[in-house]
Amino acid sequence: MVGQIDENSINESKLSLCQFAVPLLLPNPETQQCTLMLWAMRDIVKQFIPHPPGDSKEYVEKSIVETELPMVSFVRFGDSSLSKSKVLNDLSNSQQTHNTFVHRNMRAGNIPKTISDGLVEISWYLPSGIPNIDVFPEPVAVANLRGDIEDFPTQFKFLCETSAAMFVFCDDLDVKCIPDLSQLKLQLFIVCDFQSGLKKEAAEFQKYNVEIIEKRKNMNEAELVDKICSEVKKVLKSDHLKIKVESMVDVASQLSIPVDEECSPCDTAKYRAARVTENIKLPLQGTTWKELTRLEKEQCILKLAGDEKHESNKTEQRREQVKIGMSDSVKWFIEGLKSPEEERSYFLKWMKIILDNISRAKHSELMKRDQRQAFPEGHPDTNMKELVDRSLGTEHFLREVGQLYEASMCVPETTDLKHQLQELPTICADLMLAGFPLELMDGDVSNIPMRWVTDVLKELDSLIQLNNKIRVVTILGSQSSGKSTLLNTMFGVQFAVSSGRCTRGAFMQLIKIKHEFRDVIKCDFLMIIDTEGLKAAQLLDLTDNYKHDNELATFVVGLSDISIVNIAMENHSDVRDLLQIVAHAFLRMSQKESGKKPGCLFVHQNVPDISAPHKNRRDQKLLLEQLNEMTSVASRMEHLGKDLVFTDIINYRAEDTCYLPGLWYGSPPMAPVNQGYSEGVAKVKSYLIQTFSNKTEAAETLLDFSKSVKDLWDAVKCENFLFNFRNSLVAEAYSKLSAEFSSWEWDFQKPISIWLLEAETRVANYGLIDSQEENLLDKFAEELRTEANLQLERHGNIFVNKVAEYYKTGANLRLVEKYKNEFHIDTESRKRRMAKTVERRLEVAVDVRKCTFGVDRITKNNKTIMEKNVSELVECCRGKQKMTVEQIEQEFEKMWTETSEQLSFKCHETQNVPALITTDLHVNLTREGPKVQEMLNKSKPLENCGKDAFKVNREHIIKKLFNKNFSKSTFETEKVQDMANDTINQCLTFVAGKVKEKTDYHPAHTMELLELIENNLKKHCELDISPKIAAALKIHICGHAAREFQSMHEAFIKDKDPERNFLALKPQYCNDFKGLYYQKETRKEYKRKAK
Repeated sequence: MVGQIDENSINESKLSLCQFAVPLLLPNPETQQCTLMLWAMRDIVKQFIPHPPGDSKEYVEKSIVETELPMVSFVRFGDSSLSKSKVLNDLSNSQQTHNTFVHRNMRAGNIPKTISDGLVEISWYLPSGIPNIDVFPEPVAVANLRGDIEDFPTQFKFLCETSAAMFVFCDDLDVKCIPDLSQLKLQLFIVCDFQSGLKKEAAEFQKYNVEIIEKRKNMNEAELVDKICSEVKKVLKSDHLKIKVESMVDVASQLSIPVDEECSPCDTAKYRAARVTENIKLPLQGTTWKELTRLEKEQCILKLAGDEKHESNKTEQRREQVKIGMSDSVKWFIEGLKSPEEERSYFLKWMKIILDNISRAKHSELMKRDQRQAFPEGHPDTNMKELVDRSLGTEHFLREVGQLYEASMCVPETTDLKHQLQELPTICADLMLAGFPLELMDGDVSNIPMRWVTDVLKELDSLIQLNNKIRVVTILGSQSSGKSTLLNTMFGVQFAVSSGRCTRGAFMQLIKIKHEFRDVIKCDFLMIIDTEGLKAAQLLDLTDNYKHDNELATFVVGLSDISIVNIAMENHSDVRDLLQIVAHAFLRMSQKESGKKPGCLFVHQNVPDISAPHKNRRDQKLLLEQLNEMTSVASRMEHLGKDLVFTDIINYRAEDTCYLPGLWYGSPPMAPVNQGYSEGVAKVKSYLIQTFSNKTEAAETLLDFSKSVKDLWDAVKCENFLFNFRNSLVAEAYSKLSAEFSSWEWDFQKPISIWLLEAETRVANYGLIDSQEENLLDKFAEELRTEANLQLERHGNIFVNKVAEYYKTGANLRLVEKYKNEFHIDTESRKRRMAKTVERRLEVAVDVRKCTFGVDRITKNNKTIMEKNVSELVECCRGKQKMTVEQIEQEFEKMWTETSEQLSFKCHETQNVPALITTDLHVNLTREGPKVQEMLNKSKPLENCGKDAFKVNREHIIKKLFNKNFSKSTFETEKVQDMANDTINQCLTFVAGKVKEKTDYHPAHTMELLELIENNLKKHCELDISPKIAAALKIHICGHAAREFQSMHEAFIKDKDPERNFLALKPQYCNDFKGLYYQKETRKEYKRKAK
């Protein structure tokens, strides 16, 4: 029953899309009982522009069953020499190129009728707003009764009650044959041949205000159609009846005509859907989900996996979602999903109908507002973004369910919520098996609820058990280029194509393959992935926002067996850039992440020229050459050699291209579907079948697909460099400029770092060599700050000038012109950062020197102070017994404490040198691929690296991509090992030299070390050293340097610590104190004896 209901709905929707009439009253051939097909027409949505009285024209998009329209009915009494259906076709189609109604003069139109008698079919004429084209100024419903009205009185009465006018075709008509003629409210017309002899009846009909239209001998059918058309226009101008299809239920009820949607499951489902949409609240898709997305991507980019604080932040966001809880809308929606199968089918359909109506109402409102306000040039249309944000679909509710599910699984204390949601993955798996699309990627935040998607696919796999082999077909293309329509036409699926409801993110839909075709295409199911349009209008306010498109394209192409690249017309420049970025991204991923080798099929839409395939062969070859050239550039950047081409990564031949004419044959809204479009889609489908049949590798299972989704998305999130660029040429040019910029930055930092080390030494030695006064230290520090500002200004200007000079004379300026301002801002930022570093270190050096001045004073005055304190102690003890050693030490401690309290110790802070070097190393490797970033992440803590001998292994020198190896010979491997050993020895010597200087650690040391490594790599460029080898070498050397520089830094802090140096004097001062006491006590004893 459910399947039959859905099939009727789909069939009527497609019939109407193709401008064919659809059943309004459908008779049962066995019982002759007709049914009002209201539910079957619920999916039909029409767009039109009526002619208003004034100049303004309002675009209308509405469900046809909810649109109030005049209906004109055409019926037949007895025999008629005129073809009613042909007249209807000519009436509603001014171009006379399409048959909306089947008639006897068309091919196969004269076959015996077996099921159509008694059928009332309906079609609609819709104006385009262009007076010269439109037949009628406002939309009109046209109904046609198949058969004689004498045989079908119920249908005739129904039409009399619902029509504004009726045209009766006949050759021999009696007034008595039309019951209750005097009570008819509609305008009645009799259409007959002049030879039929109705003159006797004419006067009788005129009594009832019935008009007769005669086809005279000298009148052809076109003139007859014009006359009928003229009468219809008169009816439309009069005060005529307008009615909605859903309002015809009352008339049907009076005539005991059943309605297809009048059943208990449908009524209950409608009630549930109304409750869900009564007060829609989807709170979990707000700031918490966006913040979670930010945290996840930050975790990948900054390599914080396993970081407790970061994981805690994510858990806290999930806990916040649990705290927000389930809104009433979602609660009712989940109850609808858990309802019986038949009711659930109705429920989801009602949800779609109601949400589409809400979105269309918002769309209409925003369009009216758009007409009233103008947006200045260069300013984004905020209404477009608002339209996208307000467009609601069932996917938003399923997204909310997915967020609830994810939150319940991430937070341990959600037992009750888990119990409520545990069966939802199984329900969604059932929906996928029934042909319902599931959101794979949330397009609003560009993220995947991985646990939710994985569990749904796992349940889906358990439902289909052994027959779980799938092939994956994806589609890419610009926004509103007909991607969803192409998939719907080719596979009979129902991806959303409504105006204002463009696809966001990516949706997947499962298609079951019939048994007889499984051996042909070597799989059990097709997984179809529909994606949002590239260069979406709502993202135009973000200038050249390539990241989103590049991420999406890389992800879906990596999942697919075949990617259909949908192109509007014949311009493929945007897609060319996108595809080579995808290929470049695969080069930067491992075999596990990039998965299978996808195929690629170009489909050009809206190409009417039949010679296009022949004329564009040269362009197709040129495109492949360009893709190969860009892939070669990418392989050079990734150090994979120069023999790599695009087809090594993605299967594509220049002849893998299809051309489709426009979807519509004529001007919408009355244009039918172009037959050539359907033929072209059939060719695309044949290509897919042929490609699958020729594949040698086995199809993957659903669990394999689920794993690929996770691995590939993790890799895409970790790629933080490449996706920001239009193509690999721009990425290479930017990378080269960044390398130059790093060199200029080092040229700027190096002399200032050297000066800063000298300045710190001068401050530390202040007053030690010359007789410089302590109170002049602040003045000396101010002189150093002035000198520092001069150094910063001089070298900073050189830095700025180098950037400016590059943008005058550098190579590939057109590719990096848009980044000019970015580099200028970065230059000023580096200058300010360096100035703050110099200021801070000078301040610390001065504070430390002031502390040492205090220690020096105590050291110089120590003897005098101690003699005074001892004399006072001896005098105080006069007449008392001699003090013991313990008592003397107690007195010293007291004196030491009082003296220490007079001092304020300041010193250098101890730094985590390995962490600083790790940060510098991360910046140095930031342009490398995610695998290099993963190597750096695994190397933490850095101080544990570089303890064993460095060895070039297979992991460093072999890159396997789609079963193709890029490896070095044994001889080349030995040469790489020799280069590595030589570089390591040079770096060890450099580090030892720095340690021997006994200075403090400075970031310049790491910069010099990395520069030394890179210079050595450049000297051996003929070895084509991969990023993995370079990264492993840097990590090894920096690990050793981190340990040595940390020890050097700690030794410097220890040596320069005023408090430590002061405490080191304590034992000596204590001994001196005791000696003075005994000396004075002895003198005192001598004097007493002398007396």
